[in-house]
Amino acid sequence: MIDFDTFTKYSKPGPRYTSYPTAPEFHQGFTYKDYEGILKSQDSNRPLSLYFHLPFCRSACYFCGCNVVFTSKDDKKERYIGYLEKELALLSKFVDTNREVLQLHFGGGTPTYFSASQLERIINLIHKHFKNFSNEAEISCEIDPRFLTKEQLDVLIAGGFNRISYGVQDFDEKVQKEIHRIQPYEVTRRAVDMAREAGIKSINMDLIYGLPYQNLETFKRTLELAILLNPDRLAVFNYAHVPWMKKTMRKFDETTLPAPAQKLSIMRHTIDYLQEHGYKMIGMDHFAKPEDELFRAIEKGELHRNFQGYTTKGGADLVGVGLTSIGEGERHYVQNFKEMKDYEAAIDAGLLPVHRGLTLSDDDVLRKAVIMEMMSNFKLNITATQERFGIDFFEYFKDAIVALQEFIDVGLVSLSKEALHVSPTGMLLIRNICMPFDAYLGKIPESKRRFSKTV
Repeated sequence: MIDFDTFTKYSKPGPRYTSYPTAPEFHQGFTYKDYEGILKSQDSNRPLSLYFHLPFCRSACYFCGCNVVFTSKDDKKERYIGYLEKELALLSKFVDTNREVLQLHFGGGTPTYFSASQLERIINLIHKHFKNFSNEAEISCEIDPRFLTKEQLDVLIAGGFNRISYGVQDFDEKVQKEIHRIQPYEVTRRAVDMAREAGIKSINMDLIYGLPYQNLETFKRTLELAILLNPDRLAVFNYAHVPWMKKTMRKFDETTLPAPAQKLSIMRHTIDYLQEHGYKMIGMDHFAKPEDELFRAIEKGELHRNFQGYTTKGGADLVGVGLTSIGEGERHYVQNFKEMKDYEAAIDAGLLPVHRGLTLSDDDVLRKAVIMEMMSNFKLNITATQERFGIDFFEYFKDAIVALQEFIDVGLVSLSKEALHVSPTGMLLIRNICMPFDAYLGKIPESKRRFSKTV
């Protein structure tokens, strides 16, 4: 039996490691000229992954940390589609659009806040520029079940979409009211049934633990209801409470948030419950059935972690399109402007709407490989890492090894000359266990780290 109260000492600000280096290290010294040069020099044999940010929502969900534009006006969405078209035309000057596309993802905001006809226009614009989609491409869309019609699903399927992800968060009515997202179970069930009937083969469901008024008993019920809908994957995220970044989070009475020990017990139960019902844990917060593509990706060494979570399409250059979108390559990150007026002004000037980015050093590339392997697989092949990068692992990371000792002493991590393994209990603290390998984090006093709590 795990004494979760003793784990509360590990509750400290820390990155989620959707990237390394993390987004706070991006800077405005990285310009659109830098990005243009990178795009022109990319290997034309490397495939592409495309991310489109569709940022609009009708109203705020108070827990949400996404970059969102709230509007009830259709003309704003129409205007945005026009700018997506202009951005794609600019990108096509620098990207070899004949490269194979392995992945396309619509994120938000609420992509299905766009009408069926608007979604069709966006999809047609993409295919106008990028014609070489792999037959095995993963084409996915985030969906709010409250905003979904059969016409929209028909458009997505006609456009090749084969995966959808439903935002649920929690089925408890009191929690839903507090987070300003009333979504009755029947609404979600109807959306799942509609997708199955339309021919969607893979459905993901997003849940969040750590929200106001949640406890182990209420979340048990949410899990039971979720399993009744038989999703192919589940993502169960730890709520990131960052009120200094998101004003809507200030609406929460922080005394109603579950304590770290409660959150750990919820996550431990979630792992056990989902495994009992045929799901396996992948990385920090994802679960899937054994026949899922995620497991084949692990076997091939192709499981990849990025700003959308875990994906099967490693080895591709990610191109972000739209407001605040993030792109990623072997040695760079790039992010578009976050404010609509700046995004539009850059495009109107004939420039890619680059706000900031980062060129990775050799040390960054090495540490990224280490952290991402641990985040994906809860283990690290030290022998392979030494051979790949030509280093003495224990000498290069001697400070990290010292910092890991507290986890080794209590059995959360085991370390040999060949490999590092994280125990099943240690998986709950994987962010903490990765932090010693983060060269940037040590330069920031813990009191000034602007991250969500790890527990």
